[in-house]
Amino acid sequence: MSDGLDILRRFTRPPPRVRPGERCEMCGEPLGEEHPHVVDVEQRGLLCTCRPCYLLFSNPGASRGRYRAVPDRYRYDAAFALTDAQWDELQIPVGMAFFLINSALERVIAFYPSPAGATESRLPLATWQAVAGANVLAAELEPDVEALLVRRREGGYESYLVPVDACYELVGRIRLHWRGFDGGTQAHTEIDRFFARLRERSRKEGAP
Repeated sequence: MSDGLDILRRFTRPPPRVRPGERCEMCGEPLGEEHPHVVDVEQRGLLCTCRPCYLLFSNPGASRGRYRAVPDRYRYDAAFALTDAQWDELQIPVGMAFFLINSALERVIAFYPSPAGATESRLPLATWQAVAGANVLAAELEPDVEALLVRRREGGYESYLVPVDACYELVGRIRLHWRGFDGGTQAHTEIDRFFARLRERSRKEGAP
């Protein structure tokens, strides 16, 4: 009897909420509000996908490496070492940036969020090597699908290894809430909330 009730509950359970018009960019299936992503390595684009398509490209050898599933790994490095001089050498004009390894270009690319979207910054290789060599998370990045997200705070810096789609979520929140020259209270509140959630999801590395 319990098996029959379980089946009945599955049929009567409300279906997942689907955003109007949003579909898997691989197969066209409708997508819910929460869905995974796949990176198009050649086009340097992020694709919204259904779960089956996501799982298909979880194998690094699928599609000869053109498409890669974005993992769900969050790490925090409490011992992150960065000086103001090194930050200035990175030529990042704002207090946040994310760094990812582009396998097609075979180099690290830096982006910083702005009201206009994700802006690419020319990254001095020697400076990045110095930063990466002093921080454990930089050596663990999966090319194309993970990023080192760094935030400049009063008195220091914080660093996270995150899925690359988390960085674009941050960019989207900034674009949505930014007002005026300095962003306004709402934008900065959203940024603080975003990083607070990152801390909750991340496993600490280094000193507590």
